[in-house]
Amino acid sequence: MAEKDVFGRAGEDRAARYFETLGFTVLARNWRCRGGELDLVVADDSVVVAVEVKTRRGDAFGHPFEAIDARKRVRLWRLAVAWASAHGDVVHGRRLRIDAVGLTGADPSTALLEHLVDVEVP
Repeated sequence: MAEKDVFGRAGEDRAARYFETLGFTVLARNWRCRGGELDLVVADDSVVVAVEVKTRRGDAFGHPFEAIDARKRVRLWRLAVAWASAHGDVVHGRRLRIDAVGLTGADPSTALLEHLVDVEVP
């Protein structure tokens, strides 16, 4: 696995642990379908959340959330709906939303973690 992939996976691990501390259960990691991939899918009693995780060593390429443009947000929503369709029994009675987690720092385990709740879809 390439170093950047290991770095990104470490960021996803940190994001998964973060959501668990908030009382969420991780339902899926790196879920793929024809339309792309969801980094994480987590849920609590009232909501199922598709989570996009962006991990950066620094801000040379901008803030991690800057990578989630309008096109990416639409794609994430389509993927979340596809996941929900494939797992209707899990979603039933819960709201579906998109969140983003940005991690910035040399080491994902200690990087600054920012959580953007309910990413707007254009």
